[in-house]
Amino acid sequence: MVASDLPEGIGAPATRALTGAGYHTLDQLAGVSQAELLALHGVGPKAIRILSEVLAERGQALG
Repeated sequence: MVASDLPEGIGAPATRALTGAGYHTLDQLAGVSQAELLALHGVGPKAIRILSEVLAERGQALG
């Protein structure tokens, strides 16, 4: 099993969608476009908002 540091607050469907697409860590999401993530079934505006906030706290951002 691959370790994941994705925030639980994004919800199970979004977490499944991201891990299914190969994104297991926040570092992997840095620079990925919001449009690309929103195209994944299960990832919605709430998940994007939470991921953006968590990445910003780390000095990173979505593309």
